[in-house]
Amino acid sequence: MSAIMPTYKRLPVAFVRGRGAMLWDAQGRAYLDGLSGIAVTNLGHCHPRVTQAIKEQAGELAHTSNLFRIPGQEQLGAELTSATGMDAVFFCNSGAEANEVAIKLARRLGHNRGLQHPTIVVLEGAFHGRTLGALAATSGEKMRTPFEPMVPGFVRVPRDDLQAISELTANSNIVAVLVEPVQGEGGVRPLDPAYLLGLRAACHEQGWLLMFDEVQTGNGRCGAMYAFQRLNVVPDVLITAKGLGNGYPIGACMARGEAARALGAGDHGTTFGGSPLACAVGSAVVNTLADPELLGRADVLRERLLASFNHHLTRPESLADIRGLGLMIGIEVTVPADGLVARALDQGAVINVTAGNTIRLLPPLVMSDDEADRLGRTVAQIVNQAAEEQP
Repeated sequence: MSAIMPTYKRLPVAFVRGRGAMLWDAQGRAYLDGLSGIAVTNLGHCHPRVTQAIKEQAGELAHTSNLFRIPGQEQLGAELTSATGMDAVFFCNSGAEANEVAIKLARRLGHNRGLQHPTIVVLEGAFHGRTLGALAATSGEKMRTPFEPMVPGFVRVPRDDLQAISELTANSNIVAVLVEPVQGEGGVRPLDPAYLLGLRAACHEQGWLLMFDEVQTGNGRCGAMYAFQRLNVVPDVLITAKGLGNGYPIGACMARGEAARALGAGDHGTTFGGSPLACAVGSAVVNTLADPELLGRADVLRERLLASFNHHLTRPESLADIRGLGLMIGIEVTVPADGLVARALDQGAVINVTAGNTIRLLPPLVMSDDEADRLGRTVAQIVNQAAEEQP
C-alpha cells in the first residue's frame, strides 16, 4: 500500500530528468512535454538562469520569515509592479493561495465600505483552486459537493453574458468580479474581449474590483507577460503563480489603487511566502521573460503546432473546435477522449485532457519549431487512432 493519499489518478510513468521541452523517465525513455507541469515550466525544464538562481540563493539564505525585511522580495515586487502597472504585491506559495488573498482583499475592502455581506461575482466554468475559499469560487458541483458547506459570498453567472452582470447592479453587497481571461480547467475557453471590456466598464461604474486570475494565463503563457496586457483590459487585482517560479512554488496577488491599500498588518500572513529563495527564482523568471522575442515565440509555436496537427488529421469530423491564446491551446474532439493521454504517452508525448473532451496543450516557450511540429503530429495521430476504433 502506498504511503501517498490517493488524491490523484497517477499515470504509470515516473520522470527523473528534464531539459528544455524534454523529459526522461526512470527507464531512460524520452518524452516531449506538451503540458509544462500544467503551465508551470513556461521556460522549460532546468532553464539555466533559473537553475543558477536556485543554486546561488540556496547557498546564501533560503528562509527568514516575513517578520523581517526580505530584500529579494522587495526587488521582485518592484519588478512585477513595473511590468504590470500594479501598485503592491503579496507573495505566497501557490495559485489557490493567491486567490484566497484576492478573496480576502475584496471582502476587507467591502467591510471598509460598510458592507455587511461583501459578495464576489464568479463565472460558470471557472476554476480558482481547491482551498475552501477558492473552491467556493470554482464552478462544478462534482468538485464542491464533497466539501460542503461552501464558503458563502459568491454569485455565479454565465460567462460572456454582460446582461447577467447588468442584472446584478442592484445588489449593493457586490464588491468584485473574479474571472480567468482564458478558462483553463473549464476547457481552454477565452472570454470574449468585448465581454472583458464590458466588465471593465461595469466595474468602474459600480465601484467593483475587477480581479483577473492569471495563475495559468500569466508569465508568458499567452504571448505577453500577462494576458491582460494583450487584451488591453487592466484589472484592479492580478493573481498569478505557476509559471512565476518555473517549478519552484511561488504565488502573488497584485493590486492597484484602493485595492492595494485594503489589507493592513495582521489581515493576512504566510510562513513560506516570499522567501529569499522563492523570490530569487521569481526574479530570474521575470527578467528572462522581459525578452520580447521569447514572448513572441508563443504565437510562432502555436501556429506551427496547429498547422502540423491540421495537416496530419485524417478525419476532420474528429475535430469540434480549437480555442485558446498563445501557448494555451484547447483542441476539442468528437472522439472518446478518456484514453488520449495514455495514447500520447505511448508515443512519447505528455498532454492533458480537460472538460471531458478537450485536449489541453501548454508547451514551454523554449520549445523548438521541430518539437512543435512533432507535438502537433502526435496529437493528430492519437485522434486519428481513436477515430478509427469507433464503430
